[in-house]
Amino acid sequence: MKRRFRKMHGLGNDFVIFDAREAPLEMDADRARALADRRTGIGCDQLIVLERSETADVRMRIWNGDGGEVEACGNASRCVAWLLGGETVIETAGGTLRASAKGDGASVAMGRPRFGWNEIPLAYPMDTDALPVGWDELQGPAAVNVGNPHVIFFVEDARAVPLDRLGRVIETDALFPERVNVNVASIEEGVVRLRVWERGAGLTQACGTGACATAVAAIRRRLVQSPVTVRLPGGVLTIDWAPGRDIVMTGAAALVFEGEVEL
Repeated sequence: MKRRFRKMHGLGNDFVIFDAREAPLEMDADRARALADRRTGIGCDQLIVLERSETADVRMRIWNGDGGEVEACGNASRCVAWLLGGETVIETAGGTLRASAKGDGASVAMGRPRFGWNEIPLAYPMDTDALPVGWDELQGPAAVNVGNPHVIFFVEDARAVPLDRLGRVIETDALFPERVNVNVASIEEGVVRLRVWERGAGLTQACGTGACATAVAAIRRRLVQSPVTVRLPGGVLTIDWAPGRDIVMTGAAALVFEGEVEL
């Protein structure tokens, strides 16, 4: 069986996207992992399947490169919004998103952040503004759920943190029953410089939900003011948020190529 796909990226965070609204597509961990493999498959950070929705314009399902299905992906949401064009309502496992295609990118209302320890979720109650835990030089992170779980460490220099080692350790710590995305951020002249270890994907060029979670945590700690410029290895996102309101993320999206694959 051959199926057409599109390869897209948002600031270097890349996706293989299948449109299954007319012809359903069975996806599981093994197939997602095979397609995401950069040597023997198409290659991507996440695999996206678009399906029909009873509550929105489209349903977006997301599999990480390790084959695990996850709730949300900000960069993928921008790519899907740009692909569909205009104003779009997107159903995800992490909530309903409202998106608007704009030029070479899109803005996405990512919903309201959640801060309760059981909403992250954590294994037991603690203050999510500054968790009383640490791993080597990474101490006292904030925890935010923006459709998926994130911890955010504010450090002097995000580029100096050995995130390729610590990210894996923190992601799988027993404190996080659903694993966690790990963000390290430094504030440089009012701009947030960010690196992200994504659960199931590892170090990425960009993470939209990570940028949202980090901007929210920085605003709550009064380190920056909204709108926040977040600079990731792959490029820049703008995050607008105020307490009690949705997070709005704006940034670029790009179509790389289209193709056909034998499943």
